[in-house]
Amino acid sequence: MALPVAVVGIVVMMVIPVPPVVLDLLLSLNIAAAVLILLATLNVKRALDLSSFPSLLLVVTLFRLALNVSTTRLILGTGEAGDVITAFGRFVIGGSVVVGLVVFLILVVIQFVVITNGATRVAEVGARFTLDAMPGKQMAIDADLNSGIIDDFEATRRRADVAAEADFYGAMDGASKFVKGDAIAAIVITAINLVGGLIIGVVQQGMSIGDAGSTYSLLTVGDGLVSQIPALLVSISSGIIVTRATGTSDLGTDVANEFSRQSRPFIVGGSIVAGLGIVPGLPFLPFVLVGGGTAMLGFRLAKADAEEIADEAPEPAPAVDPDDPAQLRRSIRVEAIGLELAADMVDLVDAAKGGDLLDRVRALRRKIALELGLVMPAVRTRDNIELPGGSYAILVHGVELARGIAPPGKALVIADDLSIFPGEEVVEPVFGLPAKWVPEAHRVQAETLGATVVDRASVVTTHLAEIARQNAAELIGRQDVKNLLELVRESDPAVVEDLGVSDVALPQVQQVLQQLLREQVPIRDMVRILEVIGEAARNAQTSDDLVEAVRAVLAPAITEQHARDGQLPVLSLDPILERELIAALGAEAASTRLDAVHLQAMIDQIRDLNLRAEADGHQPVLICSPALRRPLTRMLEGTENAPPVLSFREIGPQVQIATVGTVVDPSTVIDATGGDTP
Repeated sequence: MALPVAVVGIVVMMVIPVPPVVLDLLLSLNIAAAVLILLATLNVKRALDLSSFPSLLLVVTLFRLALNVSTTRLILGTGEAGDVITAFGRFVIGGSVVVGLVVFLILVVIQFVVITNGATRVAEVGARFTLDAMPGKQMAIDADLNSGIIDDFEATRRRADVAAEADFYGAMDGASKFVKGDAIAAIVITAINLVGGLIIGVVQQGMSIGDAGSTYSLLTVGDGLVSQIPALLVSISSGIIVTRATGTSDLGTDVANEFSRQSRPFIVGGSIVAGLGIVPGLPFLPFVLVGGGTAMLGFRLAKADAEEIADEAPEPAPAVDPDDPAQLRRSIRVEAIGLELAADMVDLVDAAKGGDLLDRVRALRRKIALELGLVMPAVRTRDNIELPGGSYAILVHGVELARGIAPPGKALVIADDLSIFPGEEVVEPVFGLPAKWVPEAHRVQAETLGATVVDRASVVTTHLAEIARQNAAELIGRQDVKNLLELVRESDPAVVEDLGVSDVALPQVQQVLQQLLREQVPIRDMVRILEVIGEAARNAQTSDDLVEAVRAVLAPAITEQHARDGQLPVLSLDPILERELIAALGAEAASTRLDAVHLQAMIDQIRDLNLRAEADGHQPVLICSPALRRPLTRMLEGTENAPPVLSFREIGPQVQIATVGTVVDPSTVIDATGGDTP
């Protein structure tokens, strides 16, 4: 309740007289608050650390104006204004009205013309650029989330920061007008006090013009200085907060750290200033002292930099014998997943040059683990001089599955209109969107225009994540399955023991997990998966039967994976076609009994319906009877733009089905078109 009471009290001060003793305390509090605000702005690491500053600026401005009203009432009513104003009027300005007025006007000009105008302009431009860049920043956050660099909590926090940043600069743009108005009000109030005091002293008090001018002028100027010094401090604070770039520490530490790495300017600048001391007509001692001290500081900084570099220099690596058998065994080992970089892309993994690709890859492994339940093998990252410049390759078990480009010094821009950006148009490797690699110098322009700007490391990481998801089944090895079983044994030992009783071997569990991952089913719920395998293994004939049993138990999770806002968009099979497929395929999935032309026509029809649904903003699944799910899944394997296949019993009760297309019997279409595939 302190702040609401204080705001109400400020308004009350404007209409109720305040005793001089209380006024002295409030004037001292005003100065202390201004100093505190200034120190707080100097110590923040980023502007959003003081997101309440715009509102605070209004409160302290209102408080200062309320004090002006109270002091004006005292000065004009009693000819006194307390000890603080009297001290400023007599001691600070030396009792001279002219000096006091000049100092007061200079403070107003500094605050109004220099600081406030600059801060207002910075806040206005910052608000405009921040709003224009919001879509690009949001897309960048989504890209980091999809590539596993950040988790959902961090993505939510970053989105909130982006929104808060736009709100802050917009509020500061308006709040700066308070400071402008305060400076104008100070001039008007001072003029009123001077003229009103002179009239009251001569007409009502019977003073001479000289005595009235001396008494009221000193008090008025003292009042103006008492109010303008805190106002100047608050104006400086607003200028600092809107010009503050995000740093790792407070402003003083950042400035010291940045300038401590600039030893050469200190040496050269100090030498130039010291040289001015020998110019005829210029004082020798001040220039030599200042210049010499600056140059000496530069030499000390240079020495400290050299020592720091020497301390950070890595120790030479021990020589490796290429004929060592252990080394040969390590060199011929084929890693489960690898990333090869061209020679000019090594900077992405060089921490000394700001490269964070390895950290992003580690974060990607955590992301895949939380998403699929698969602990992805360590990604072996190495350079490959045979790759073209600016390119990279992704390998699974030593086989190159994907290749992309990420030219040095450039960023990937994704926008509706790419013609306004320089460079050759390319295709984004994961989502297939048109994009351009533009120089880093155009990044700010692209973000301002609302384009999505993705850095090189994010492009590589996102591509790697997509390949890992597509080939998750090939990445889970026998040892990985054993590790998962041991993890379940720690919490649910009976589940693992039941596998032994059911005579389920480790390879059989691996086959089930691989098939689930191949069908993009997460294996995070290992306890239930193993429970179903142990129970179904007593009657199952093949690992495919175990997969179907597991999928039936995981039905709600599978459905939730494809549903959006409680709705599941589906492609359904025409009942006649479904009966024909069941009769043709049967439970044994004898797909060879299907006519090849009809089969291809049906696959093309499914793919086309899926593409149309995706164009309308849907991500449908193909639903069918349980007997058809496995054969249809195998039929569509390797088909581009094919939807996932779910059986009716895998539809969870928590979603509603929304049919977006129906697959009809292709034979009628083929017969009508003379045998051509639709």
